[in-house]
Amino acid sequence: MRAAVVNEGHSFDIVDVPDPDPGPGEMVLRVHACGICGSDLKAVDNMRTGLVMGHEFCGEVVAIGAGVTNWEIGSRVSALPLIGCGVCLPCATGDVAHCATLDMIGVGGSPGGYAEFVRVAARESFLLPEAVAFDVGALVEPLAVGLHAVERAALTPADDVLVVGGGPVGLAIAMWARTRGARTVVVSDPVAHRRAAAIKVGATHVADPNDGGPDGTFPVVFECVGTPGMIATCVSMTAVHGRLIVAGVCTKPDTFVPVLALMKELALHFVVYYRRQDFALTIDHLAQGRLPIDAFITSQVDLDGFAAAFAALKHPTDQCKVLVKPGLIPDPTPPVAT
Repeated sequence: MRAAVVNEGHSFDIVDVPDPDPGPGEMVLRVHACGICGSDLKAVDNMRTGLVMGHEFCGEVVAIGAGVTNWEIGSRVSALPLIGCGVCLPCATGDVAHCATLDMIGVGGSPGGYAEFVRVAARESFLLPEAVAFDVGALVEPLAVGLHAVERAALTPADDVLVVGGGPVGLAIAMWARTRGARTVVVSDPVAHRRAAAIKVGATHVADPNDGGPDGTFPVVFECVGTPGMIATCVSMTAVHGRLIVAGVCTKPDTFVPVLALMKELALHFVVYYRRQDFALTIDHLAQGRLPIDAFITSQVDLDGFAAAFAALKHPTDQCKVLVKPGLIPDPTPPVAT
């Protein structure tokens, strides 16, 4: 199959690699769409040469491994990009991301979705209803990230929410916060087109941090930027007895002054990935048309255009979610289960 693999320059080459084979309890999907995640833009610098990244994917089943009885060839699938042991407490409760033997598909573990085919765990796969187009199916993973963060915040109808950062995860959090009943949702971002997108996904207000906003403090604050200094900034914007949820992926050392959070008696939560239940609920809402998602997908590329699109996203851009669609080029013969 053709795949985008990490090269020595921390970019990508499009090469032929062996087709994946499904092991027991696994399936192989033909990738119909895979979103480029903002965390990948940072993570690529630490990935080994030859790795296939990409974890926001969906597709159709083309091969089924031993012991899989509840799936058929051709089934439309959205799958967690996670392979756990299947028997530990985190796996049993849907919290697969915290399995001690976790294999993270496309994030340093098994090959990911920037390719024509991807191998997934059948038990972490969900049927994608016909009402959910494959393009939209590629949004399930990032939207589930947003849902998980909002669920951790335990929102109430009286809550006023501030979302710091209007990228895809920030937009997903703003959308879910409003959907889950927050009274007001303010999205703070210095980029005008991101603020416009925030209104489209349900934010009640937007603010430009370079123009004096947002004003005041908020009972619930989501940090969705992931750069050093942002936690300290968000502590200052969180109200007394408030909740600060950190969803931004920061890969560098950071500091803040704990006493400033202590004196406000803040609850500080770090969130990562999602639960199996978050995937299921996201798919259900998408199938029912209950989520305002039109602002998310802004561009599509095939594998040959992937490296350039990925590099462009490392710089200021008007893109939100760029989809890689291997199906825009001729498909090879699909892999066969052994």
